[in-house]
Amino acid sequence: MGCKPTKENTNIYFRCRKEAALFNDKLYSRDGASELLGISVSTLSDYELGLTKIIPPDMVVKMAELYNAPQLCTGYCKIECPIGERLNISSEVQPLERVALKLIKLLDGENIEQIKRQIADISEDGVIDDSEQGTLEDIEKYLAKLSTVISSLSLVCKKARKGD
Repeated sequence: MGCKPTKENTNIYFRCRKEAALFNDKLYSRDGASELLGISVSTLSDYELGLTKIIPPDMVVKMAELYNAPQLCTGYCKIECPIGERLNISSEVQPLERVALKLIKLLDGENIEQIKRQIADISEDGVIDDSEQGTLEDIEKYLAKLSTVISSLSLVCKKARKGD
């Protein structure tokens, strides 16, 4: 049997292992990675080929730590967990400059001042009436974007702290 996979693998667990292999030679092979993870080669293969429907959360955490891939944890929560899929979290590590520009744009003084005024106007009388519903939805959308960008920046920071 050849050493090439029988099908192209774009699975996140496979990609993160291969990226980590640039810094840890043992991760080039499933044999080495499975040894470090404390699982069988066939189990790791099942994870990487998408044959396992739900990977145990503790194993996702181990892979995230070993591969220096914090996005595995947030991606797991975003995709596998019915609660996590509702949260505004990032599931991929983007370049720092891209995240920084998004954050700077969202934190622009005019944006923040407008949101502050809208929140003050809505909350002034202690009641959210029908005429304020649209504005409240706009505030919620803005906060969702901000939350996702902050989550992206957090992933960049976690990855950088590992020396990558």
